[in-house]
Amino acid sequence: MSSVVAVGAQWGDEGKGKIVDNWAASANMVVRVQGGNNAGHTVMVGDRRVILHLIPSGILHPGVRCVIGNGLVVDPAVLMNEIDALRESGDKVDASNLIISHLAHVILPYHQAIDVAREKWRGSAAIGTTGRGIGPAYEDKARREGLRMADLVEPDLFKRKLKILVEEKNAYLTKVLKAEPVDEESILDKYSALGRRLKPMVTHTMPVIHAEIRRGGNVLFEGAQGAMLDIDHGTYPFVTSSNTGAGGVCTGAGVAPTDIDCITGICKAYTTRVGSGPFPTELNDETGKRLRERGAEYGATTGRPRRCGWLDAVVLNYSTMVNGFNALAITKLDVLTGVNPLKICVKYKRECAAFHEDFDFRPEVLESSTPIYEELPGWDEDISGARKMDDLPEKTRRYLKRIEGLAGVPIIAVGVGPGRDETIIIKNPFGLGKSVG
Repeated sequence: MSSVVAVGAQWGDEGKGKIVDNWAASANMVVRVQGGNNAGHTVMVGDRRVILHLIPSGILHPGVRCVIGNGLVVDPAVLMNEIDALRESGDKVDASNLIISHLAHVILPYHQAIDVAREKWRGSAAIGTTGRGIGPAYEDKARREGLRMADLVEPDLFKRKLKILVEEKNAYLTKVLKAEPVDEESILDKYSALGRRLKPMVTHTMPVIHAEIRRGGNVLFEGAQGAMLDIDHGTYPFVTSSNTGAGGVCTGAGVAPTDIDCITGICKAYTTRVGSGPFPTELNDETGKRLRERGAEYGATTGRPRRCGWLDAVVLNYSTMVNGFNALAITKLDVLTGVNPLKICVKYKRECAAFHEDFDFRPEVLESSTPIYEELPGWDEDISGARKMDDLPEKTRRYLKRIEGLAGVPIIAVGVGPGRDETIIIKNPFGLGKSVG
């Protein structure tokens, strides 16, 4: 029995939802630790496509308890819609299998209004937010004026605190951003009703998580986005507003580093990125378009087309260093079928013509960097039916071996298609312990 962390090793959209859903079959508890509804995890259950924005991917497995941790910023309207949609599809969602930290911060309409107005105000300098209010909500958390789920579910407390905050936010919206104000009464009515509906699931989640760890249960921690969008260690300022790496698990769930047994990096077989920001291996050609269409590279939350490029081993090595990956799961390997040759970026060349293997991901540095590629032969065979490594063509196995060699971390799972069962499981992360061989 062990605690396993799943972390996106790139700029998000690595297929974490599918991997977490797969591993959740062996879990007793799945905990979401950070982010908001600006991210989406897509899971295919037969012909059914399920997109989850806030609820952990383990919700689709009977007997698995899901936790929305204190590190999230929660839009109650989005969360309630997600719960209702699952219930309408016949899935069980109640306090017995989903609990919400009373310490998680709440996204309110003024956060969304500020998010959108700021991007408009910035013009060409906009950083490409989703407009969901995630950044402004985390900003309020840091300013110590955020509202938490514990406030939302107490009507009198919510009303008193909301009045003060709406007055301040409207002054900022109208006088600084030249935008329309939000209406306090409509927010109070709508969100008080949401608070009443969500209250049975809101609780102090940290003791529940620790009780599961102490009893020897399998606990799976998942985050949103990827390591390169981490507010401290990503390509700042083109990042999200929380710690997306393994370190965010401790703060976002209230567990100690010593409670974690295995940290697994989820890495797409190529690289994608959504929104603005540097992307050294981006392909603005037919190959890039092919990857986008074959991989259905459109945001699960926004529908925005993802930028596509070759696998970047410099990024993968950096993620491995920062997060301490014990193992890797490679996703969407099937998308590369028919692409020949394949390329992997193994280092960058700066404008000064010197080669650098150090990890300096400041945008101004990356913009002057040229990727140096290593070529490998591609394959044409359909690999979607592979269920063990020996089922894969020799050239496909060679590509995976090269990724292992560059990252210095063993691969324990490989996604060969979008279906729930289209995954090669080499090792189950539970029980691997703190070292993987």
